[in-house]
Amino acid sequence: MTFLFAESALLPTGWHSMVRIRVQDGLIASVESGAAPQPEDERHAVLVPGLGNLHSHAFQRGMAGLAEVRGPGDDSFWSWRKIMYGFALAIAPDQLEAVAAQLYVEMLEAGYTRVGEFHYLHHDVDGRPYARLAELAERIAAASAETGLALTLLPVFYAHAGFGGREPQPAQRRFITSPDLYARLVSDCRGITQALPGGKTGVAPHSLRAVTPDELKAILPLSEQGPIHIHIAEQVQEVEDCVAWSGQRPVDWLLGHMPVNDRWTLIHATHMTEKETAGMAAAKAVAGLCPVTEANLGDGVFPANRFLGAGGRFGVGSDSNVFVSLPEELRQLEYSQRLFHRSRNVIAAPGQSTGERLFREAVAGGAQSLQGGGPIAMGNDADLVSLDLSACDHLPASASLDQWIFARGVSVDCVWARGVKRVKQGRHAARDAIASRFRAVMRSLAEKM
Repeated sequence: MTFLFAESALLPTGWHSMVRIRVQDGLIASVESGAAPQPEDERHAVLVPGLGNLHSHAFQRGMAGLAEVRGPGDDSFWSWRKIMYGFALAIAPDQLEAVAAQLYVEMLEAGYTRVGEFHYLHHDVDGRPYARLAELAERIAAASAETGLALTLLPVFYAHAGFGGREPQPAQRRFITSPDLYARLVSDCRGITQALPGGKTGVAPHSLRAVTPDELKAILPLSEQGPIHIHIAEQVQEVEDCVAWSGQRPVDWLLGHMPVNDRWTLIHATHMTEKETAGMAAAKAVAGLCPVTEANLGDGVFPANRFLGAGGRFGVGSDSNVFVSLPEELRQLEYSQRLFHRSRNVIAAPGQSTGERLFREAVAGGAQSLQGGGPIAMGNDADLVSLDLSACDHLPASASLDQWIFARGVSVDCVWARGVKRVKQGRHAARDAIASRFRAVMRSLAEKM
């Protein structure tokens, strides 16, 4: 049992002073505000909930910065994807584990306490399944166990190169599964996550272009009330191709043909009409926004103001992991709205802190999407972050989130994932050893690229 005491803490009902939190068996056992500190308490100035990172492709952390040279024509998501395919065909299981561990250290140090790993790298480099079908999922789980980042594992079903069941490309061979093979994979992944503290398993049809309607219907029952994640409407070309195939836009088609509800997370959902936006909000699905990656890939701007106005829910993810920063994801989301609408403080309600609105929405959306974490409340995972305000100690705690997201001076001090302190004074306990292994792997991979 652990007791934490905060001079200020962000609770579901707002900022509270003199907050005492009891942690037991990875969960928040009690929360008391207006309390007196006790000798056994670990004391902190400001505590906020940890955040769920709802969309990650761990192996792509290894190619961060390698796709920033312009080609002979206009670069796009599709040209970036060719580079990603090359990297995916080069990485071995032990290298994936090392890259994922480095990434998960960075996530914890950033204030993330759980990750939704959208895992589609399944097979050996020749496209044949490993002797242990979930070999690479085991490596992801090993990185989670080593670093302490809670894992919601989302094995991906990927079968086609385009709408209408097009044959997959040779470069996609490590991703491709059949419904029967995928059912075995999900079962193996469920066994893997059951061995992890707080581990969860969901299903992730990659996208409407990679899955036929019959395949989608076949794999949904495998979720067993767990999360369901899908890429959708990220690119204009994807929308146009979907219309050519079905006569409908992607989100419109999905809402009309599948039982979309609060277990679903629609990743990106960048290009939607007003009807689609309202329909997605009404279905209570989470918008899985990845603002840094979406900006890096030139995807477009999500209609956040309209979506939130319709009662929509969102969370954030680091996706391609080109840059892992919790405040940067939230800042990029708000700034994209400011640029699009040519206005300030777009996401906040009148009189409301923009940073607090962004953070609260992302905490709630991430917890719903990943089925773990959430606000500082009894019964939730003990996922907590203490903030260091020593460089701007003139600020009240209520201004700390705006300062952290939009300015300088606030940083992560300590991070607890399911009640275990993994980060202290901004550093993960295993940072040096994991970083050394990562650098050795990257030197080896550089020789292949």
